Formats: sequence, C-alpha cells, structure tokens
Amino acid sequence: MFFSVPVPQNEPVFTYQAGSSERMQLEVALQELFNQQIEIPAIIGGKEIFSGHTESCICPHDHRHILGTYHKAGEPEILQAIEAAAKVRQDWEEMPFYHRSAIFLKAAELLSTKYRYLLNAATMLGQSKNVHQAEIDSACELIDFWRFNAYFAQKIYEQQPLISPKGEWNFSEYRALEGFVFAITPFNFTAIAGNLPTSPALMGNTVVWKPAGTAIYSGYYIMKILQEAGLPEGVINFIPGSGAQIGNHVLDSPHLAGIHFTGSTGVFNQIWKRTANNIHLYKSYPRLVGETGGKDFIFAHSSSDVRALAVASLRGAFEYQGQKCSAASRLYIPASLYTAWLGHMEEMLDKVKMGDVRDFGNFVNAVIDKKSFETIKGYIDYTRTAPEANIVRGGTCDDSTGYYIEPTIIKTDDPNFLTMREEIFGPVLTVFVYEDCKYEETLRLCDGTSPYGLTGSIFAQDRNAICMAYNMLRHSAGNFYINDKPTGAVVGQQPFGGGRSSGTNDKAGSALNLQRWISARSIKESFVPARDFEYPYMLQ
Repeated sequence: MFFSVPVPQNEPVFTYQAGSSERMQLEVALQELFNQQIEIPAIIGGKEIFSGHTESCICPHDHRHILGTYHKAGEPEILQAIEAAAKVRQDWEEMPFYHRSAIFLKAAELLSTKYRYLLNAATMLGQSKNVHQAEIDSACELIDFWRFNAYFAQKIYEQQPLISPKGEWNFSEYRALEGFVFAITPFNFTAIAGNLPTSPALMGNTVVWKPAGTAIYSGYYIMKILQEAGLPEGVINFIPGSGAQIGNHVLDSPHLAGIHFTGSTGVFNQIWKRTANNIHLYKSYPRLVGETGGKDFIFAHSSSDVRALAVASLRGAFEYQGQKCSAASRLYIPASLYTAWLGHMEEMLDKVKMGDVRDFGNFVNAVIDKKSFETIKGYIDYTRTAPEANIVRGGTCDDSTGYYIEPTIIKTDDPNFLTMREEIFGPVLTVFVYEDCKYEETLRLCDGTSPYGLTGSIFAQDRNAICMAYNMLRHSAGNFYINDKPTGAVVGQQPFGGGRSSGTNDKAGSALNLQRWISARSIKESFVPARDFEYPYMLQ
C-alpha cells in the first residue's frame, strides 16, 4: 500500500499583537518558565541520564537568573549514546517510511498547537530572542522543516529508473547510511537545532546529537516533543556537554557515518581534518554536511530606493543582535546615497529599544554569552583607535545586567578594514562608501574581500545594474536577494546554504540536504533468467 505525504504549506506566523489570544498565552508561558528551574538530563536510548556534572542555563539578558541546570555527558555517556544508536539502527532503518514520517509530522502538529508557546518562551528566555524572532524560528521554521522534509523525502523515494525492459524489473532503494550521524547544533536557531538531528533520522539514520551549550534549554524541549510524537528509544540521543570531549570520542568511532553541522568555520575545519586523519578507521566514508560562517553583504546601486535600503540594513544587521549566519555585516553604498541612508538609519534607530525579551516593545535584546560579548566589544574597541574607520552610531557595551551591545554602525574608507573582512556575529554593520562611477570595480571588491559565500543582496531599480551584480557576485552568496535583506530564508521557498568558507551548500529545507543521508542501491530482477551462455553472434 502506498501512502502519500500531504503537500505542505508554510506555517502561518502569529503577530502577537496587544490583546491577542496568542500574546496572552505566550506571556503565561514566559512567566511560568521564568519562575521555575528545571533539571535537564542527557537522553540516551530513551532514558534520562543524570551525570552529576552540571552547568547552568541562564537568561543572556538577565545573566543572574538561572532557568535550569543541565547534566553534561562525559566519556561513559558519550560511549553509551554511540552504543544506543548502533543498537536500534537496523530496526529504525527497516521501519517503513510512512511510519517514520508520521512521527515528525506529528511532532510538527504538536509544536503548531500544544507546545508552540512553550518552545517560543524557552527560546526567548534562553537565547534572548524577541517574540517575532522566536515565532519565525522555534515555531514556524521548525514546523516547516518537519513537514516539508517528509514531503521532500517522499519525492526522493519516488525517483526510480526510467526503463525496465520486458522480462526485467529495475528499481532503486534508498538506504540509510551504515552507521550513525553526529549532529552538532548552534545556539542561534532553535529550528536548526531541531532540523539537524531529525533530517538524517527521517531518512532512516540514528543520531547522536550535541546541542550548543547556550541552547540546551530549548533543545531539551525539542527532545521531549519528539518523544511524545513517538520517536523510538535510541534513534536520537541527546548529549549536552563539552564539544571537544564529545567530538573526540564520536569522531574516533568506526561507526561514524555522517556529520550534520552548523557552527563556526574554524570548528568545521577541525572536524574535517580529524575525519580525514581517521579515514582508515571508518567502515565507510562519512558524509560531511556543514553550514558555517558568513560575512554577508548588502550592495547598493545609485538607483536604489534609499528608504527600502535603510529598512533592509537595519533589519538585516540588527535583528537578533546580528547573531545570524545570514546577518548583514557589510554595506557597500554609493556616495550619492550615503547621507540620505544614514538619515533614515538615525531616524529609525532612535525608535529602537533594547532590553528584556519579556518587554515586547524591545527590538534588540542581549547577545548570547560573556564570550560573545567580549569578542564583539573587541571589534568595536579596535575601531575606536583605527585611523581608517570611525563609529557613526552606537558602540555602547554593557554587561552589568545582561550582555547588551548597542546596534553599531562603522564607516570605513578602507574596503579591506578588519570589520569588512572578519565575521563578528553581533550587531555591527560596517559601511564602505564608494564613488558612484566605480560600481563595477566595487562589485569586484565585494566578491574578493571575504572568504565566505553565504548570503548577500543587491539593491537597485536599474535592471542592468541588478544583472551585473547577479553575474559578478555569482559565487559570493549561496542565498542571493534582490531588493531585500539577506536574512529570512523560508523552508520550501529559499533553501539555505552557502559555499566557499561558508559550508558545503547542501541546502537545508530542500531535498538536496536529505539526499546526503541516504545511500542508493540499484536492484535488477530478471523474471526469466538466461539459460544458455551463448550470444547470437556466436551461433553459426
């Protein structure tokens, strides 16, 4: 019997306007989570494991407030997780696709209804996201991943050989990888944390999942939703803890079949090197899928709508405090537009409020932790003393209550200035003003300044200018936007990923990503096999 996965639709985004039912329900969830502390175990083979080695989950915007404690996995727990994944691998792979997909479709429905406000509240408190950023991430995007992935997977399974000659039947089987997949997830998107372990699992793989230390709070609730949806024990094993310790044991396992990673370029490079050095240990070549760093750009032509450019600059650079792999970090703007653009930015930034996520009037919240705060502050402090750049807006940093960094605009005369080249991962936008007549020359600068190739956008009303940028920046961005900000990819609309030092460009939110988690087998059945070895040319 053949079952068809329904054609998915993107989950509607709630607005949380004052007085709305969804706003009131979210406020209740925020209050409940803020006023309690939970204890988060590792979850291995479906069992809760309390190692006794604990760390705190805190609110970045109120770093004295503890939301809970989590138990870090040590060597015994890591090895136990690998064993648990191996133990259930065959049963999970042999479960029919209909039943595997039903689990994740149910998880999507649970999140859309029963747990929407819980997971949004956990993301807001634990990762310091405002209500809109949480809604589009921990609710809508994760729901979309679970629904669209099931549909895309079905389309992969439907791909069969075109021809089966008379007397033969040819077909393809899409097997899981032979081993387990190691999922390493970041702090900045709850949806990514939910997608990286579940997309390989949907395709029949078992998974060892290491969440970011600063996003374990929301990650735990994802795991509980999956369990309620019917995920069998051991299919996904949730092991918070030290990245180095977990990585060393997992990457040295002969059963490692794949790595699904989102994080820094440096860490992914280390992982790639270690797997290369261990290649003789593995039973198969591991699939490495990584989405890493970015130095994302907005490039303006003199024909740009300057107000639209300013809105895209503010949202693209400062939403979620610039802690998006896709966040606008550098702006190339012609001299004829700069003064007007800055005027619009000043006018809007005067209205931007910064503070606690529970105050829905705040647009900007805190950066994730002390380490990030110090890194971002270091770039701002460096700029203060640099002769070739100056801070034209913002620059205030205050970690007395939370890790707050004011939205900051840097103007530089040097297109190769430090903050034009290096990923900052904070609310800092560096602007290079170019002469209007040097549009093509500056496009070349944009293409060659950064080692990354994740996202970028072009603003222009002149179609010839758009076409030139489209072609010259072909490899500068895996997600390219025309007259829009370079953030906000939607599952099923803009599959996400970049090249160069931004990753393997395996496009989360599409069939391209899911194909990395399968190994095809071609099968030919002959209904009436040959009974004589001789071919016609041999007969006299």
